[in-house]
Amino acid sequence: MAKFQFKLQSVLDIKEKLESQEKIAFGLAAAKLSKEQETLQNLMIQKAGYDRQARKLVEGTIRLREINACRKAIETMKAKIRAQMLNVHQAEKELEAVRQRLNAVMMERKTYEKLREKSFEAFKAELAHEEAKEVDELVSYAYHQNEE
Repeated sequence: MAKFQFKLQSVLDIKEKLESQEKIAFGLAAAKLSKEQETLQNLMIQKAGYDRQARKLVEGTIRLREINACRKAIETMKAKIRAQMLNVHQAEKELEAVRQRLNAVMMERKTYEKLREKSFEAFKAELAHEEAKEVDELVSYAYHQNEE
């Protein structure tokens, strides 16, 4: 019996490797986005702490140096938060780019898998046809042997 061999198997193997690499890249990009979001959240918590501290400083006896230091800290935190928001936005864009590449590679792999399936179905049909032909030849041979 003949063995099925897909002519484009090496291409399919490469597509599968590319897909696994893109899945790893997607995981790394998702982890980076998560880390950036966590950093942003921590900065916002710090800013909220400085805001609370500023309100407390204004309530009691007014200590101008501490109030100015707290305001500077709040402004610094605002700048850090803005910068971190840009980092989060950049990480989201990178994640989306990797997701699109992953989808494209997955579609290519699925295309080659469908080609493989169709090729295998054609192979099975050809085998069935050859078997039927052999059976017909055997029946014809047996029939002619019985007549003689």
